[in-house]
Parts: sequence; C-alpha cells; structure tokens
Amino acid sequence: MSAVFTGGCLCGAVRYESSAAPVVAGHCHCEHCRKTSGTGHGSHMGIPSAAFQVTGEVKFYDAPTDAGNTVSRGFYPTCGSAIYSTNSGMPDLAFPRASSLDDPEFFQPQVIVYTKRAASWDKMDPNLPAFEGMPPPQDMPDMEG
Repeated sequence: MSAVFTGGCLCGAVRYESSAAPVVAGHCHCEHCRKTSGTGHGSHMGIPSAAFQVTGEVKFYDAPTDAGNTVSRGFYPTCGSAIYSTNSGMPDLAFPRASSLDDPEFFQPQVIVYTKRAASWDKMDPNLPAFEGMPPPQDMPDMEG
C-alpha cells in the first residue's frame, strides 16, 4: 500500500495508513464528538474503508445516531487516543480523527455539521458550509470538486 496519509495513537501502539485521499472532511459539534474529543468538536475525514489499514489493538464504543445508525468509535485504551470511527449508515467509509494524523496539516475541513449543538465558545470558520444537523449526502461538499 502506498500511503496517502498515516496516523496513530499517542503512545504508538496503534498505527494506520490510507492509500486513498479523503472523500469528505469536516468538524462535528454533536454531543458524542464533543465528549470523545475532549473539546468543542470532533474533526474527521471520510475515506474508503478498503483503503484504510490499521495495526494494533483498537477498542470500540458503539452508540446510536439521530438517524438510527450506529457509530462505532475506535480508541486505544492504554493512552486514550481516539483513532477512527465507522457508521453503519455509511459502511464503505472509515472516519479517522484528524487529531490522530501524523501530519495535522493534511486535514483540510470542508464542512461543519451539528452546529445547533455547538458550544458558544467553540468558534466556527464562517467560510465553511455549515449545517444544523447531518445533511443528506447530496448536500455534502465534494472533496474532488
């Protein structure tokens, strides 16, 4: 696999690489992303699952979404790092956390979701498309366009 980007946990026990570029990247202000990030939002990239390779032990916490899907949030229990998540409503994508990237500048956000749940102190980029909830896929920005 020729890596487009790489990342992992704080202590290095979990590593990942992707052979594909993100199809979407953004910030989420939902309660779950806030609480699992330890700050005002979570920042994620959606990439094809088939292009995502993980080594090391990842534990998952499953929780329902507003749409009735299940999000499985992967983390490394020893150092507590959030690594990536999956969503049963988007089974062909994996969502690595931008905070787990080796090169944090690789992350280029294109959208903000769940703005209605944002903390007032977590200021959003006014230049990004923003949605009060999760928009339908056709309304999401295209990373290639």
